[in-house]
Amino acid sequence: MQKLNIIYEDNHIIVVEKPVNIPSQGDKTGDIDMLSLVKQYIKETYHKPGEVYLGLVHRLDRPVGGVMVFAKTSKAAGRLSEQIRQKQFQKQYLVIADGKFEKNKGTLENYLLKNERLNTSKVVTKETKNSKLAILDYEVLKYKEEINLSLVKINLHTGRHHQIRLQLANCGHSIYGDQKYGTRGRGKQICLWAYELSFFHPVTKNRMQFQVLPEKTGSWKILEDRVNI
Repeated sequence: MQKLNIIYEDNHIIVVEKPVNIPSQGDKTGDIDMLSLVKQYIKETYHKPGEVYLGLVHRLDRPVGGVMVFAKTSKAAGRLSEQIRQKQFQKQYLVIADGKFEKNKGTLENYLLKNERLNTSKVVTKETKNSKLAILDYEVLKYKEEINLSLVKINLHTGRHHQIRLQLANCGHSIYGDQKYGTRGRGKQICLWAYELSFFHPVTKNRMQFQVLPEKTGSWKILEDRVNI
């Protein structure tokens, strides 16, 4: 079994680091996925007989690594899902994006339409049938002029399909290594990382915050410089 980096665990939730290129849950590829890995860990660690319950309350795209929380009971799953609906469940990301931003802070709002067949989305007008509003805040933490790349913090207000990737590409700052929407770094690992989760514990109601930073390898070496996150 692939070794899991467990950040936090109690009787109700388990917070783990999702490695890059592992699906959040099983898909048509049949490759090992995070839901199965965490279930297997619980089964083996606590000698659980039969099927292990584990609630998937949010997802990360396959190529994206970072912090995830799973629910160990149906009650915890329901309460975390309700927090997502009430926008109390906060996710922040780090990206390395192409170019220099005109403003170091801002909000992007677009309407997105998902193409199920191609597993892509595109920016459309508000009037487009089945389109959904996508909102995110961004803050540029560092710009490296010699390579024309920016380290950017993203705070998601909505959780649309490929939202960060598409909204940044749409405004001319595609994510380095993005194979679908990018302009630079093709063939490289996408520089999109879910570095922080914040939510209320489903039982104690205490506010909890977890952070995991990407390893400073490849394009992420920009993080070797002192950056306040």
